[in-house]
Amino acid sequence: MKRLKYVLALILTLGLLGGIGYSAVFGLGADKSGSLSSIDLGLDLAGGVSITYEVVGDGTPSKEDMSDTIYKLQQRVQQYSTESQVYQEGTNRINIEIPGVSDANKILEDLGQPGNLYFIAQTDANGNDNYTYHSGITEDGNIEVDENGVMIYGYQLNKTIEELQAEGSIVLGGEDVEAAQAAYQQDSYGAQEPVVSLEFTENGAKAFADATTKAFANGESIGIYYDGQFISVPNVQAAITDGKAVITGMSSFEAADNLASMIRIGGLKLQLNELRSNVVGAQLGSDAIKTSLYAAAVGFALIAIFMIVFFRLLGLSATLALAFYSGLMVFLLSAFEMTLTLPGIAGIILSIGMAVDANVLVFSRIKEEIAVGKPVDEARKNGYNKALSSILDGNITTLIIAAVLLWKGTGSIKGFAETLILGIILSMFTALVITRWITSILYGIGLQSPVLYGKAKKVKKFDFVAKRKIFYAISCAIVIAGVVVMGVNASAGKGAFNYSLDFVGGTSTTVTFDKAYTLAELESGVKEDIKSAAGINEVLIQTVTGTNQVIFKTSTLTVDQREAVDQILEANYGVTPENIAAETISGVISSEMRTDAIVALAIALVLMLIYIWIRFKDIKFGAAAIIALAHDALIVVVSYAFTRLAVGNTFIAVVLTIIGYSINDTIVTFDRIRENLHLATGKKELEDLVNTSVSQTVTRSLFTSATTFFTVFALYIFGVADIKAFALPLMVGVICGTYSSIFIASPMWYDLKTSFKNFIGSKKAE
Repeated sequence: MKRLKYVLALILTLGLLGGIGYSAVFGLGADKSGSLSSIDLGLDLAGGVSITYEVVGDGTPSKEDMSDTIYKLQQRVQQYSTESQVYQEGTNRINIEIPGVSDANKILEDLGQPGNLYFIAQTDANGNDNYTYHSGITEDGNIEVDENGVMIYGYQLNKTIEELQAEGSIVLGGEDVEAAQAAYQQDSYGAQEPVVSLEFTENGAKAFADATTKAFANGESIGIYYDGQFISVPNVQAAITDGKAVITGMSSFEAADNLASMIRIGGLKLQLNELRSNVVGAQLGSDAIKTSLYAAAVGFALIAIFMIVFFRLLGLSATLALAFYSGLMVFLLSAFEMTLTLPGIAGIILSIGMAVDANVLVFSRIKEEIAVGKPVDEARKNGYNKALSSILDGNITTLIIAAVLLWKGTGSIKGFAETLILGIILSMFTALVITRWITSILYGIGLQSPVLYGKAKKVKKFDFVAKRKIFYAISCAIVIAGVVVMGVNASAGKGAFNYSLDFVGGTSTTVTFDKAYTLAELESGVKEDIKSAAGINEVLIQTVTGTNQVIFKTSTLTVDQREAVDQILEANYGVTPENIAAETISGVISSEMRTDAIVALAIALVLMLIYIWIRFKDIKFGAAAIIALAHDALIVVVSYAFTRLAVGNTFIAVVLTIIGYSINDTIVTFDRIRENLHLATGKKELEDLVNTSVSQTVTRSLFTSATTFFTVFALYIFGVADIKAFALPLMVGVICGTYSSIFIASPMWYDLKTSFKNFIGSKKAE
């Protein structure tokens, strides 16, 4: 009877897995929600809406004003997708590309007209009203209209903006607003009311303090004027001197959110007019999604075979759990409306590696328990208990990185962080709950022989510590060689790195053909002709839906290169010069975005160091981990110098992925050292302890690396050219991350431990 219960549980589990799999492929309901087809894809995989704004006014805007406006717009459009891109075109235009949407008019309506925002005092220095309220009806009952016959209703300016500026009635501008967010606060009755929370810059705070002091004394309001109308006219209820204000009286949270949104978009230094809006196609080509799915299927099959071969019945449990993980990941990506791009795929790959790693950790412990004679049931329980701290520490340290990147990052960095956080949480759930559940069911139906679970072989100890200087030297040699290659390339005029359009911008050439070409035709024909004519390696294609227009983005073209491109387009495709328009564009990764990424990573490393210090009660563990991470990052960076792969959006994702992967791998080894630390009473014992601990975990490190490598390798084999350029450095990173965890991190901890034995937090070694 008891066995029947487990059989039914197995049938129920397989049925649930089938249901999740069906949902992942076909979805739920008419909208196919929860399926692969319902996931929002980024510009690189599926295209989206492209909007071009032009700066209002004569003359060329300054570089600083353009940069500031682009950065603020980037913050604004992230509400639609973290993968939205904002970049400069020519001298006075700004392009916004938002993935996963197809209604340009709806975006324009929601986004609003980027322009100037003003905070206006109710009265001027002489006590005259700067604005007044009109009900729309005159005293004699007639409808009040302006010179165009339009009914006058609501607050109206009595003067021009120029007059208000001249007399000093404009309190501050939109550029003085640091932040504007919808929020809730408790009202006088104890209920939660929606409000708009404002925070001003240093200069704005001082100006606002002076203005609110005057307005409060006179019982006046301060009007917020944007895009030709008042969007809010709040009464001043106190002098506000701390640079923070709250607008109350909102009818709903949505109204507060809309007002905050308008204040944010109005905080631009430049006033913009819409020039054009288009729906554009995917940048990576027509086969990118299909080949990625092939790669995912092949990678999953290789992982399944590997796990079953080496871990037998436990490997089968892990494979079924990984299937649950895959289905749930698809469902949640759709449910949370996350936009999936190549950096997002990197986050998923890392979380898959961590899901497999958690299983390998548990299974290795179970096999160790069986090897010392424990019954299978007891070995299973002990295996999970002993592996739990390693799993938690490894995942939490990676989660710290992801959380800080989500908090401080922008664009693709935030997209990477979102999928990584989701993947980490899901991987821990499947490893600690689903795999354990399946293993218990298989044991309960009678699969209890130790042969089905495997037994750990006796550990062959290798002297890692004694040979550590050789490993250090190998790493240093690779980094030095990379620096030399960078120097040679830079001196030859090719640049230390091959920066892509994402970083340095280039030329955007819009071509109007006499017919509509398919993306496959453009990739095999026009793209190759342009590369040949201009002598370049990188061309991104965007089709404009509903037209014969195609946008080709390349590195910056000289006059001669542009002429060569024009000639080949005319000769091969009959395109006349008037149907070719070329503009210089900036990179989508601004200096502010790069700064945000660096700051976020620095904060994450500090928090990670503190966490490791607290958990391991020895700051040297944290210091050694940071050194190993720096090693891995440097190796990945120099690999770009060696291969001349394009350094762009995916470069940041690759480096972040390897840092997350490496810290997880390193923490597991450190956890084994911590477990064995009581065995060391002197320097010689400490050296033996490190060698033993690393030897005990080296097989697990290699197994985890192999499964992660399978996934990335499948992407490289089946992927299109851009995906191959993404997968190759990831493979390098997986290899060097494994190398550093085994040969660098633990020996480095030994050196720190023995060289600075009285350092803060250390345990006396001799």
